[in-house]
Amino acid sequence: MKLLLLTCLLGAASLSSATTLFVASYAGTVASLSLTENGGSYSLNQTFVSNDCAPNPSWLTLDANRGLLFCLNEGLETVNGSLSSFKVNRDGSLVHVQNTTTISGPVSGVIYGAPAGGRAIALAHYTGSALSSWHLNGGGNFSSNQNIVFALKQTGPVADRQEAPHEHEAILDPTGRYLLVPDLGADLVRVFSYDDALMLQELNPLQAEPGDGPRHAAFYNPYGVACEGCTTFLYVVNELGSTVKGYAVTYEANGGGLSFEQVYNSSTYGYLSTPEGNAPSEIQVSPDNRFLIVGNRNDSSVTVPNLDPTNSTQIQSDTISTFALNQDGSLNFVQLAPAYGSFPRQFSTNAVGNLLAVGLQQSSEVVILRRDITTGLIGQPIASISIEGQITCVLFNEEHALGTLGG
Repeated sequence: MKLLLLTCLLGAASLSSATTLFVASYAGTVASLSLTENGGSYSLNQTFVSNDCAPNPSWLTLDANRGLLFCLNEGLETVNGSLSSFKVNRDGSLVHVQNTTTISGPVSGVIYGAPAGGRAIALAHYTGSALSSWHLNGGGNFSSNQNIVFALKQTGPVADRQEAPHEHEAILDPTGRYLLVPDLGADLVRVFSYDDALMLQELNPLQAEPGDGPRHAAFYNPYGVACEGCTTFLYVVNELGSTVKGYAVTYEANGGGLSFEQVYNSSTYGYLSTPEGNAPSEIQVSPDNRFLIVGNRNDSSVTVPNLDPTNSTQIQSDTISTFALNQDGSLNFVQLAPAYGSFPRQFSTNAVGNLLAVGLQQSSEVVILRRDITTGLIGQPIASISIEGQITCVLFNEEHALGTLGG
């Protein structure tokens, strides 16, 4: 099952009308942005802002078919985190529905269940070493379903980052039957099934190498069909190991889980070594199912023009890597492109795939980059906007089967 974002199709070269994006900031805000085009010139402006997910919004999950947006508050300086919901108006503005306290540190969420039946949202909790789920009761209302807290003894060898399990993302497999959770602290990608009551049951995990620190993951079906007998690969970006690893996925009989065989391993720079301190972030498969895109933070390996038109200075930029996907699960390195700022924590593409919206955490900016859908090459910015605080998530509000977005 894939999350479907609201329909607002873009032409390959230009926008026929304003496109809405949503952006979250650690400053306590969830904002709506309007991306418009006029005569080949683009502008990006803030049209709405809410403080109802404060104090530290970390992730946005869009339930487009029902016109709902869910926001996770990580609660960086509070005992607990929280989950908020909003109704999305046609103009992109938001109406707050509910806010409820959660286990500390939620940083990613994904909706699971039957599209026309019972559904829930699962949250990965980084500081809380936990996975929680919440029944979705309609209209943006939700209620607690389950809390799973992981044993503190499940840790990796990197003392300052793997002192406890750190769940960093929640995603669905292509069939929607399994939920996967990369655990940076325990060097695992945890696997869960769920029953008719949407209760999660942990199965055998993918065991990463010691010190990998799995952060995010993305699935790939090379023939464009998702089923238990279909060719399926999983790519994991490892924050501590600064690597991307690919695994052939086998579905066990009778809903018994997933098994994994490693088929690819490289740095996030492809055949080159990453700079010391590089901390990979997001990983996504492009809308055309041909490329894998990976964010690199704290590498500052490229010099680019300052996006402020009143400032002609040059700035150091972190990067975004692109790989071509092969049908055997291997990758071919394509490009190391500038992110045009510092710490690309998360990004998302539009439905066509010709635009990439990047949330630059430390630069406090959202930048929209051109992307060539034929070659996969990422180009120069067409628009940008400064947002107060550290940017944590940005996504397009349009129809797009990306599965999960950001973190």
